[in-house]
Amino acid sequence: MRNFVSSKMGFFTIAAVLIWLKSYVIYLTEFNLDIQNMLQHFLLLINPISSTLVFLGIALFARGRRVGGYIIVIHSLMSLLLYANVVFYRFNSDFITLPVLTQTGNFGSLGSSIASLVTWTDIFYSLDILILIAVFIWSRQIWSSERMKLRRPVTIIALGVLIFSINLGLAEADRPQLLKRTFDRNYIVKYLGAYNFTIYDALQNLKTSTERVLADSNDITEVQNYTDNKYAEPDPELFGVAKGKNIIKIHLESFQSFLIDYKLHGEEVTPFINSLVNEHADEFTYYENFFHQTEQGKTADAELIMDTSLYGLPQGSAFVTKGKNTYQALPAILNQEQGYKSSVFHGDSKSFWNRDEIYKQLGVDYFFDEAYYDMSDDKVIGYGLKDKPFFKESMPILESMEQPFYAHLMTLTHHHPYLIDEEEATIDPAETNDSSVDRYFQTARYLDESLEQFFNDLKEAGLYEDSVIILYGDHYGISENHTRALSELFGEEITPFKYAELQRVPLMIKIPGVEGKGTVSEYAGQVDVVPTLLHLLGIKAQDYIQFGTDLFSKEHNGLVAFRNGDFFTEDYAMVKGVFYDNKTGEEIEPNEELESIKAKVEHELSLSDKVLQGDLLRFYTPTENWEPVNHKDYFYDDNQLTISQFLKDKWLDEEEEEAIDSDYLDKDALNQQKNSIMDENQKSNED
Repeated sequence: MRNFVSSKMGFFTIAAVLIWLKSYVIYLTEFNLDIQNMLQHFLLLINPISSTLVFLGIALFARGRRVGGYIIVIHSLMSLLLYANVVFYRFNSDFITLPVLTQTGNFGSLGSSIASLVTWTDIFYSLDILILIAVFIWSRQIWSSERMKLRRPVTIIALGVLIFSINLGLAEADRPQLLKRTFDRNYIVKYLGAYNFTIYDALQNLKTSTERVLADSNDITEVQNYTDNKYAEPDPELFGVAKGKNIIKIHLESFQSFLIDYKLHGEEVTPFINSLVNEHADEFTYYENFFHQTEQGKTADAELIMDTSLYGLPQGSAFVTKGKNTYQALPAILNQEQGYKSSVFHGDSKSFWNRDEIYKQLGVDYFFDEAYYDMSDDKVIGYGLKDKPFFKESMPILESMEQPFYAHLMTLTHHHPYLIDEEEATIDPAETNDSSVDRYFQTARYLDESLEQFFNDLKEAGLYEDSVIILYGDHYGISENHTRALSELFGEEITPFKYAELQRVPLMIKIPGVEGKGTVSEYAGQVDVVPTLLHLLGIKAQDYIQFGTDLFSKEHNGLVAFRNGDFFTEDYAMVKGVFYDNKTGEEIEPNEELESIKAKVEHELSLSDKVLQGDLLRFYTPTENWEPVNHKDYFYDDNQLTISQFLKDKWLDEEEEEAIDSDYLDKDALNQQKNSIMDENQKSNED
């Protein structure tokens, strides 16, 4: 035994056993894989073995002591991949894909969020590497300098392949067509393991990367036929009712609908937003059964869906991986159909989520990133500019824009890990002993207060009455890994069905001159917003490839597809492959109707994927006068500009510049100059 332990094969065996045991322990303790029977548990136990034998077996082809070095390197890389998935899963309840790894440009802005997901006990996940290094130092002196006979590493790798084949066969027996039909990465990791999932993901990405090359104009026909058949005719009383009005779209970061009317310590968490739903129901229409439909792209997915009515990708973010695609997005449609100028406001780095490139493909005219704001330390927290100064400093630009305009304002403070300065927290945290959940309510209150301030400023500036105002939540804020804390807050067990119900996010719409419908119970998703807006502006949504339907139409389709293949309707739901009665929350047996809905969801998601993966919109001309968006027509200034400098450059002549000499534009000065500036410089701005 001593001789074996101090040999190359002994060292290989120790390394294999350590990574196998660590993987199994992490599967059980860190991932929520929903093990339902003994076969699944057995597969969870054996699925790390095949990839371990194959990867570590490669090191056995080396000569002499290099075998040990290669084993340590491969073992460490496998450990790093596993731990990266642990940290990623703690917030996202998901696994890292190759497209996510291409988004490394985001990591610098994610520092505080990532740090909050790391615990001191994670150091134990590196003990096996230290043990390996110690054993290698102790035993390498007596290792042979000869290369191992090829038969041994080949046999080990072949054994790994055989075990994988058995593993896959058993997995297919328990879940048929595992690798063909599922959108849920949890299933693949449960049945095949994290390492084999990475290989599968690489093969899938290789496959999708060829789709654009092989695509042609015939591929868009199937998609067009589908969206034409799904199209919902507009309500004739509302079609065109908002034509010529401003559109102000407000992105509520990580805001879930359960916050509305929720009381913590006897206080309303979001009193202002509550008032829009309750006291101002004559102005606003609130969709209480509106769901986010994002996946790994989170905020970027929400932006994509809310501007294109396409679904995000099953892996990674289309903003990054499909940033050079052809799009027919809301900013470009409004510009070409009705001459709107569009702007995005976001107090963060413009390269985050590749926005400075993808916005050009969407046809966004102006992008106001952190360079245009006062990013002093006292005004920044977490991801970027706090919401209150963000809204305050955005107002001068809104007031100066040629009307009608399309403005998309994106909040930041209410983002994981929900940091807030003590003096700015106006409600006590929750008391679940889960810091992310406890602080979630404090940053929600801060966001609520910033919105109230912004609405008051809009009214004072005369923009409120003449603008369509849309508020929407982008994605969940509390992941499935915090169900214990959520159970305490709601006083009930958070089952998979209950957690899926919590994926509701708010959608509120105010239309000038149109009475609000109050709280609407109709089921809807983010893909439905673009066709709704187009019809309000008098633009026929059927001309464009869109997977949503008009929310105000009597023909609106209430089937809400989640990106992982789950769905909700008014009557039914499917969550993680299990069907539920949506009224009672009880499980129900599959039937022909439910299987038909499931197949329809999978078909719709696959068609959207074809559009993005094949860049199919380059083959589609929506209207006779449509001009494809040319990214070279858009330029977002790289220089550091304050808002006042921007306005001077874009709007003011020399005499008017002298009237504004502060570092940041004085609001009173702007109000005095606004009308003359708008009249005299409208043409130059258009040029």
